[in-house]
Parts: sequence; C-alpha cells; structure tokens
Amino acid sequence: MKKATLQADGSWNIEDLTSEEETAYNITVAEGKAFKEAQVAAAEKKATDSAAGKAKLKELGLTDDQIAALVG
Repeated sequence: MKKATLQADGSWNIEDLTSEEETAYNITVAEGKAFKEAQVAAAEKKATDSAAGKAKLKELGLTDDQIAALVG
C-alpha cells in the first residue's frame, strides 16, 4: 500500500507504508466498519421495536391518534 504526502512546493511524495502504518490503517478501517454496522443495527432495532410497540397498542384498542399522542 502506498501513501501520498503533499510537499510544501506543491509536489506529491509517493512512498510505501511501513508494516506498522499498514497494520494501523487496517485496524482503523475494521473499527470504522464495525462502528457503522453497529449504528445500522441499532437503527433497525429501534424501528422494529417502535413498530412492534405501536402494533401492541393497537391490539389493546388504542386508535392511531391516541398512539401518536403517546409516542409523539
């Protein structure tokens, strides 16, 4: 893997990453991917739980207006 560094004179310096830099990069990418997946899963769970809760309130006989007033 390579990295590009902008020099003061406007040129680019292209060089290979060291093994430590490449390892750090790969860890950062993996952590970012895991964080994004966790955020998506949390949003999906919240939507699913909200829909299930509203369905249960409807089963209890509440109207859509009453449910909207409760959950805002």
